Amino acid sequence: MANSKYEYVKKFEADDRLPPCNWIVVRIDGCHFHRFSADHEFEKPNDKNALNLMNSCAVSMLEHFPDIVFAYGVSDEYSFVLKETTQFYQRRASKILSLSVSYFTSLYVMKWKEFFPNKELKAPPSFDGRVICYPRGKIIQDYLAWRQVDCHINNQYNTCFWNLVNSGKTEREAQEFLKGTQSKDKNELLFQQFGINYNELPAMFRKGSCVYRDKVEETVKQDKGGNSIKRTRNKVVLAHIDIVGPKFWSEHQYILEEE
Repeated sequence: MANSKYEYVKKFEADDRLPPCNWIVVRIDGCHFHRFSADHEFEKPNDKNALNLMNSCAVSMLEHFPDIVFAYGVSDEYSFVLKETTQFYQRRASKILSLSVSYFTSLYVMKWKEFFPNKELKAPPSFDGRVICYPRGKIIQDYLAWRQVDCHINNQYNTCFWNLVNSGKTEREAQEFLKGTQSKDKNELLFQQFGINYNELPAMFRKGSCVYRDKVEETVKQDKGGNSIKRTRNKVVLAHIDIVGPKFWSEHQYILEEE
């Protein structure tokens, strides 16, 4: 097709390709989700169905986009890690971000009824996002550890806060009561006043959610003698595990293996 005299306008487009040999993190976050969760009466401090909806969307993301090697989610936030060699959309930041956010949002709407069959979607959910580059796999581990530590801090606080509110304190009184308290103080508060052992709460609340491809052995067929024939395959799995310590990464070195 012949060029038209108007095509000069393409020169105004910015080249936003991300630098090569860098891991890419796309962090998606719910926009005004405090209001959204209130409108839809999510349980406090954690709504299991709402978290599982987010997790289901993340699993679908990994199933459809092979360049995503790991995802970590907590509350209304999910971080997706793309391998450092990815050429997904020529590494253009605007393309990667807009597709990730729009696809995740579409999944959230499509899957709503699966997790909230008795609740109508009263308002359109929206997510914002950002793209960050990290030069080494070790920094990715530190980034994910940061998000998981943040999950623990926020969940412990929110668990205390909402138990205090449900016991009769106003939200302002609960905030003042918790001001300056340390982690051990909150654990003692939960146990002494509410009979809650924080470490026995569901791991999804305390540790967040990890989505990744694990090497699993599956039976594909049986031979003529009735013996199972197995193959090792990569399967997308959801787990609520510790990723701050070295154990997980030493057992799954292939996830952040640098090429």
